[in-house]
Amino acid sequence: MASLQICLLNHQKIIICLSTLLFSIGFGPCGSDQTLSRRTAALFIFGDSTVDPGNNNHITTIPENQAHYEPYGKNGFFEAPTGRFSDGRIIVDYIAEYAKLPLIPPFLQPSTADYTNGVNFASGGAGVLSETNQGLAIDLQTQLKNFEEVQKSLTEKLGEVEAKEVISEAVYFISMGSNDYMGGYLGSPKMQEQYNPEQFVGMVIGNLTQTIQALYEKGGRKFAFLRLCPLGCLPAFRALNSMNPESGGGGCFEAASALALAHNNALKSVLNSLQYMLKDFKYCNSNFYGWLLERIEDPSKYGFKDGVNACCGTGPYGGIFSCGGTKEVKDYQLCDNAGEYVWWDSFHPTERIHEQLAKTLWNGPPSDVGPYKLEHLFSDKEKLTIGDVVDDPEAQQFSLLK
Repeated sequence: MASLQICLLNHQKIIICLSTLLFSIGFGPCGSDQTLSRRTAALFIFGDSTVDPGNNNHITTIPENQAHYEPYGKNGFFEAPTGRFSDGRIIVDYIAEYAKLPLIPPFLQPSTADYTNGVNFASGGAGVLSETNQGLAIDLQTQLKNFEEVQKSLTEKLGEVEAKEVISEAVYFISMGSNDYMGGYLGSPKMQEQYNPEQFVGMVIGNLTQTIQALYEKGGRKFAFLRLCPLGCLPAFRALNSMNPESGGGGCFEAASALALAHNNALKSVLNSLQYMLKDFKYCNSNFYGWLLERIEDPSKYGFKDGVNACCGTGPYGGIFSCGGTKEVKDYQLCDNAGEYVWWDSFHPTERIHEQLAKTLWNGPPSDVGPYKLEHLFSDKEKLTIGDVVDDPEAQQFSLLK
C-alpha cells in the first residue's frame, strides 16, 4: 500500500505508477472497471417511531403507536400505508438507497428470511428503558434479543466465517431515547419523584451504552446515531405549552428540550470514550438538535413554509395527536402539501425532513455530522475502486493514508 501512497502524492507519475500497480496485483489495463472488492455493508436498525417501518403492525398495542392507516403514506411512494410514521419514506429508507441497498424490511414482517442486507428492529413508542411504554412497544433490550436471532440465522445460512463478516462490516443505526423522556419521565410523576433529571438521563445513557457494548461484543464495529431533536418544539408540546398561562403561550416546552440536550451531551461524551476504549470502533453522530431547530425557526431558508404546525392533527399547532382518526380524538385536519411542512403529525417530521437529514448524515458538513460520515462507514478502503481512489481526495485521506 505504501507504493500507492507515493503514486498519489506524485501527480506527475500517477499514470505510470497506477498502471504498474494494477498489473502487479492482477488487474487489467487502467481503463478496467473492475473493483478491488465489492460487498455492500448491511444495515441493522434499532429505534422508535422515527425509524419504525412497520414492526408495530404485528404487535398488540395502542393506536398512538401504529401508523398503518391513512393518511400515513399519503404521498404515494408506497402503494398503501406501511406503518411508517410519515407521509412517505423515513430516514433509513434514504440511507439504504444511498448505500445501494434494498429497503430494509421490518424484523416482524412475515416471510422476511434474507437478512444479508440487514433488518429493521425499530418499534413506535419504544424506549431505551424497558419500563417505557412497557407491553406496548418493543424496547431496546428486546430489539437486541431479536438481533441475536438474526445473527444465529445468518450463521446457519452463510456459515460462521461469512456471517461474522456480514456482522463486522454492517452499520448499526440507533435512533432512540425520545419516548423515555416524553412519556417515561415527563409523563410519569412517579419517575420524577424517584429521579431528578440528571439521574434519569444517566440511567437512559447507561442502558444505551450497555447495548452499544453488547453489539460490539457480537462483532459490530460501525455505528450511527440519530441524537434527539428539540423535543419541546414538537407540535404536541407547543400545544401543551399554549394551555399554560405561565408560558406566554405556544413556545417550545423548555423542560423537554433541556432533557434532549442533556441526553445528547452525555451521548457525545460516551461515544468519544468508547472510541478510545474499543478497538476499531467507528461512529457517525448527528447534531440533530441544532439541525432541526434551524428548520423550525427559519423554514423558508430550507424550502419549507411552516416550521411549527403539524400537517396532520387538530387543536393548537395541530398538536393534538389525532392524525388518522383512530385515536381518542377522532377529528383531524390535513394540509394540502406535506412537503411544505417540517412536521407531519404532532410528533413526527415529514418525508422531506427525513430526506434532508439522510443527506446530511450521508455526507454533510462536520458541523452536523462526525467524526465519520455515513458514506465513509459504508465505504471501507477494501471496497473502493481504483478510480474512486484517484478521483476522490477525501477517499484517499480516509481509505489510503490511515
